[in-house]
Amino acid sequence: MSTTEAPLPESAQAAPASPAHDPHAGWWRRGHPTFSALVGFFTGLVFVLLVPGVYAAVLAAVTDRSTAESAFPFVLLALAVPIALLVPPVTRRFARYMLLGIASTALVVGGVTGLTLWYLFTH
Repeated sequence: MSTTEAPLPESAQAAPASPAHDPHAGWWRRGHPTFSALVGFFTGLVFVLLVPGVYAAVLAAVTDRSTAESAFPFVLLALAVPIALLVPPVTRRFARYMLLGIASTALVVGGVTGLTLWYLFTH
């Protein structure tokens, strides 16, 4: 230590930096601009794949087949979750990318299904 530097107070020396405030905490930084976009998009993708399947499995386990088939369209009520996330400004960016993930996944699945059915029926 040189003579021009003042020693740090003991409270500043003993307190380690928390991971949230450490600029070198690694790639897992929630404050990064693309964090909410990536997490929202992949949450939408998983939402489209898991929610209808789990809902159908629970319905099939709890009710008979005809009741499960008639109650399956109620899975669309699950879309209230990302729509409700659009309301608060804190979650608005996440919700927009979640809806983008939902829409793009549904579009890709629908497109591939259509092309596959077209190919099977024409050949």
